[in-house]
Amino acid sequence: MKRQKAVFKQKSTRFITYFYFFLLIYTLAALIWWGISLMHQSDIITESQEQYLRLTVDSLQYPQRFNQEMERIAHEERMREFKYWGEGITFLVVILIGAAYVYRATRRQILLSRQQNNFMMAVTHELKSPIAALQLNLETLLKRKLDTDKQQKLLESMLGETNRLNHLCNNMLLASQFESRQYQMVREKVNLSQLLMQCIAEQQRRAPSHQIVAHVEPDVWVNGDMLTLSLAINNLIENAIKYSPRGSTVELGLRREQNLALVSVADEGMGIPDAEKTKIFQRFYRIGNENTRKTKGTGLGLYLTQKIIHEHQGIIRVLDRKPHGSIFEIALPLARE
Repeated sequence: MKRQKAVFKQKSTRFITYFYFFLLIYTLAALIWWGISLMHQSDIITESQEQYLRLTVDSLQYPQRFNQEMERIAHEERMREFKYWGEGITFLVVILIGAAYVYRATRRQILLSRQQNNFMMAVTHELKSPIAALQLNLETLLKRKLDTDKQQKLLESMLGETNRLNHLCNNMLLASQFESRQYQMVREKVNLSQLLMQCIAEQQRRAPSHQIVAHVEPDVWVNGDMLTLSLAINNLIENAIKYSPRGSTVELGLRREQNLALVSVADEGMGIPDAEKTKIFQRFYRIGNENTRKTKGTGLGLYLTQKIIHEHQGIIRVLDRKPHGSIFEIALPLARE
């Protein structure tokens, strides 16, 4: 059913594109035909004026007057042609600019609509999974008498699922606040080294299937908002874990370089194609589609991470890791002593 809907949407988009270009070509053809008709009409007017002049003015008897009238007729013809060319070129430029703007806006709207549909599907999946796990665990606790160890494991699992839901809600809320420019960052001096180690410990508890290796230089301080910086770093670590095979290693580094704090998160996944490296920071954008993609996510993590880093006057980029994998690098200004 989903595949049929996707095929239908693809055909609809193709039909709209073809119809748009048909209208554009038709409009341009009508403009050209209008120009040709006006030029032909101008020739007829000039020819009629010259014939009337020959009938009313004797060129042999009044040569000076005849030549003046012929020059006037020729001047009027040149002015008409100049007017027609000017109007035609103006209309052509306006049509082409309008067509390009409409095409770009329509294409952007279609892409945004697709991304929003993918986002809704992803959010639905992201919400249903922890809710189902929480429901199952609660039913198990209600219906069965479990020993202390099993109860503890279920409670830890439920806590993890609630943290996952909380993280998803924070991402969605923060994205909305960034878009409406309502979020006010709290600027304070942050120990980035300590913050990274806390994020690593938290992610290691959530994902014991991966090993997180830290190369963190101590006492690296920056000015910024601790909550959003923590969210940005957690997003990068979660992505590295999400797109890496089980049992692989995620390396996280922090070092000083001149007046910058450099954070790197490296994974052993399949890497990111060059054509996708700028797109992955767009809102709702995810490589592939929700029907073929196996990894979880909403397409907000990297978008928010880039927004947060830019709000801190920093930069973020993605590099290839050899032999395979990706490296996300963040550069933030160091706090002044």
